[in-house]
Amino acid sequence: MTKLKKIATVCVCVLMGFFMLTATYFIEIRNNASSQIVEAGTLSENKAVQSRLKDLGYYTGPIDGYLGGNTVPAIKAFQRDYGLAVDGIVGKQTLQALGVSVGSQQASSDLYLLAKCVYAEARGEPYEGQVAVAAVILNRVEDPAFPNSISGVIYQPWAFTAVHDGQIQLEPDQTAYSAARDAMNGWDPTYGCLYYYNPTTATSQWIYSRQTVVQIGEHIFAI
Repeated sequence: MTKLKKIATVCVCVLMGFFMLTATYFIEIRNNASSQIVEAGTLSENKAVQSRLKDLGYYTGPIDGYLGGNTVPAIKAFQRDYGLAVDGIVGKQTLQALGVSVGSQQASSDLYLLAKCVYAEARGEPYEGQVAVAAVILNRVEDPAFPNSISGVIYQPWAFTAVHDGQIQLEPDQTAYSAARDAMNGWDPTYGCLYYYNPTTATSQWIYSRQTVVQIGEHIFAI
């Protein structure tokens, strides 16, 4: 082999090695980025995260299941607004705040989220009043004027004070779980109401225009 051919062979080997290292580097970066952004998310679960962020007005990109690029700023903005650690990682607390179920049955996720809202909105109320709050949420799910899922109803912007002020992050007690379960099993002490409010703390004048059906504890339930 001539000296020129040897030099050419060495150059080709060096270039091939460079390209292989570069490709490996970028693949590792992408994989590391993905692992930093989402924990244990399947493609469908990642799409559910993007969909919830879009419903809440945080995300405008495609629902493609890749939680990178434009999704990260949306995740961080959501975390900032909901009092979570602003790290862009879709971990347990962020998933719970979004109302997205990962690796569990949707019914269990719905019960948990409903119990969280009951506890945040109505702890200290009589048991029937806690069931009534859960029933209002379920009634909204069935009403075409509201989102058609429990998470959609609960996280609808400005729908519930406890979501806006962060109390939704509190862990529910067994009473809240029982109230949520009773409502999911069909008990509706409100007779189909879509609204409730505490007249001593309510600031919206609009709510007083709704027709009162029943008062349970401190809450008035209306249609």
